[in-house]
Amino acid sequence: MPARILTLLTLLLEQPISLYAAAVLRIGYGFLYVAFLLREFPHRDEIWGPGSPWTPALARELFDQTGWASILTLSDSRAYFEVCYTVALVTSALFMLGWRTRAVSVLFAVVVASFHARAIFMTDGGDNLILLMALYLVVTACGRRWSLDARRARLVSADRTHRLPLDQPSGELRRHLRDARQTVVAVLHNCGMLVIAAQVCFLYGSAGLYKVQGATWGNGSALHYALNLDVFRPWPELSTMADRHDVLITIVCYLTVLVQVAFPFVLFGRLKYPVLALLLGMHLGIALFLGLPLFSGAMIVADAVFLPDRFYRYLGRLRRGTTWRTHGREAGTPSGGELALVPPQHTSLSQ
Repeated sequence: MPARILTLLTLLLEQPISLYAAAVLRIGYGFLYVAFLLREFPHRDEIWGPGSPWTPALARELFDQTGWASILTLSDSRAYFEVCYTVALVTSALFMLGWRTRAVSVLFAVVVASFHARAIFMTDGGDNLILLMALYLVVTACGRRWSLDARRARLVSADRTHRLPLDQPSGELRRHLRDARQTVVAVLHNCGMLVIAAQVCFLYGSAGLYKVQGATWGNGSALHYALNLDVFRPWPELSTMADRHDVLITIVCYLTVLVQVAFPFVLFGRLKYPVLALLLGMHLGIALFLGLPLFSGAMIVADAVFLPDRFYRYLGRLRRGTTWRTHGREAGTPSGGELALVPPQHTSLSQ
């Protein structure tokens, strides 16, 4: 047991874990917020601007009671609001791309909190989760993989390897400061990722337990009522067609409750992969049948934290292999897998 505790402490203190999962969270939530702001661009003034029925004065009055704050209420000028909206779009895009992620992640959290607080009565659940994840990602090293920061670090590292080594060794104090910085970054990142995982577990567990207490979920008719709510019927014909299958609706109700309640207990085994696949299908169904794409997207991205780094590395190798084969065929590479640099008139390597 002490050896296991020592191994766990070493893992938490010495190196960041789940860097690829953190990158997926960064890319996913940055993309979702860019898409969200672009989708609401024609209605931005009615939702967050000076022309909103929920005026800046009313918002500030509510902030005095709740303790919230928003950069959008600092001025009632329309020009100021347009500048804030543009800054929000640019910040979300830079966060998604991973440019200067340490600083931009703080700006992204401020943007999400400001827009959320400005129109607190127009959220659908997905906004709440994106706000929490934006705050958690501030302390993570989510720019270490699949980012412009990672690309710049590789270029700097390659440039240093081509230079002559310096004879002046780094000082003892500088080395200790560097080690301390790496430890602090690793601890903050690992704690942030663990908090994100715990947040998702609490979300699914509490949602499942609340459903168990409901009579409509107990008799399998909850989805029937949800499919017949006008506010959640983006395509009425599709909802009506799905509602005709009573047995399937009942099975989906029971399966939803089972998967959500069991989710926190299957994370440390291979059973989590089929459970994550079922949750993916459930969220896609919510986006399609209930018209909640932002909520579904936020939950799908959150589920990515439970996939190991080897899964994302495999996807990267698969993408590079597909790209190599595509470019190889375009360059005239034979189908046997020979290098494209070998002239076609030479004997192939396999012969």
